[in-house]
Amino acid sequence: MQQGSNANRQVGAIFGIPLYVDPSWFLILALVTFANGVSWQQLYPNWLTGTAWIVGFVMALLLFVSVLLHELGHSLVARSQGIKVNSITLFLFGGIASIDEEAKTPEHAFQVAIAGPAVSISIFLILSLCGEFAAAESPARVLLQSLGEINLVLALFNLIPGLPLDGGQILKALVWKVTGNRLQGVRWAARVGQAFGWLAVIVGLAFTFLLGQVSGIWVTMLGWFGLRNAYNYEQFTQLQEALIQLQAQDAMTRDFRVVDAEKSLSQFADRYLLDTMRRSAYFAASEGRYRGIVDIDGLNTIERSQWEVQPIQSVVRSLQQIPTVRQDTPITEVIELLEEKQLPLITVLSPADAVAGVIDRGDTVKALAKKLNLPISDEDIRRIKDEGSYPSTLQLPAIARSVMADVMATEPTPETSSH
Repeated sequence: MQQGSNANRQVGAIFGIPLYVDPSWFLILALVTFANGVSWQQLYPNWLTGTAWIVGFVMALLLFVSVLLHELGHSLVARSQGIKVNSITLFLFGGIASIDEEAKTPEHAFQVAIAGPAVSISIFLILSLCGEFAAAESPARVLLQSLGEINLVLALFNLIPGLPLDGGQILKALVWKVTGNRLQGVRWAARVGQAFGWLAVIVGLAFTFLLGQVSGIWVTMLGWFGLRNAYNYEQFTQLQEALIQLQAQDAMTRDFRVVDAEKSLSQFADRYLLDTMRRSAYFAASEGRYRGIVDIDGLNTIERSQWEVQPIQSVVRSLQQIPTVRQDTPITEVIELLEEKQLPLITVLSPADAVAGVIDRGDTVKALAKKLNLPISDEDIRRIKDEGSYPSTLQLPAIARSVMADVMATEPTPETSSH
């Protein structure tokens, strides 16, 4: 399974990849130990006292070693493609490899996805073969064969063709290959994942309440986990698509004033900074041309006694000196520029090099919300504008970087383009 995660405690590193353990891991460790200990104590009464519990505990530990190797398969293949692997986390439902970015091609995405199940199937074959050399009903044989069977189940379960499972990643890669659209692949795999998630929830509830099977609770939890993550994938994809489709002109506003560059600083301060609510930006113009943006902070560098004689032009930064974008600039580039240079806003220029509008972080969020038909209050937009930062839950800068990387990866280079 591949997904980003927030881990709790680092317990080491393997091949330079940090290994984390979530507190829920200890719960499943205890449950697996208990279940195996009780079962094997009844099935093999000839074992020495306490052996079933010891083997059960070893089985629980080796189960997570198997999960770790499964995730390591994903991670090493991804790293061989130049993709950064942030961490591997063991938790209640198994493991998660936190991979920094998407593979660049559907073939590479398929390789990363299939690596985990391939490792699990290899472990199954090796353990099954080794088990044949152990004495019948011996602790060693029971341990090897049981662990082998669990690895087979782990591989087959992960090959279910729906996100967030590996099978979903494989389906995504196949659809991506056929359609040439990675986001289309994610959408298909996410929807299949939702279908399987609902199926697991319904079956689990039926087993629990109709047949009285406690194991149904576990199936329901797995279904809910898959369902939630499949929905997250789809929402993330919708956000990426919206970012790809939006341009600067879709988010810009005309929340600025144009002032006469020849007016004095005193007139400017009295009229715009004292008597009216301060606007987001002031642009100076003279002789029908934009001269630049008024540097409000620059007023403090001029003696107050000079405000009567100094023109606004003296504190103007030309359009060539300030960050600007064109109306057709992708919104992802706007977000990147806002974050990279920590700008309060960016000026948008028309094809004639006139000021067409301005964009700040609140404007980008508002445009996205409108595109996705998401409710967002004016108060929330004002808060984003005032704070000058994106909410941590939105993570727009990271998503914008991801979209830009995807677009750049799919653009043909002179060496690879065909004619």
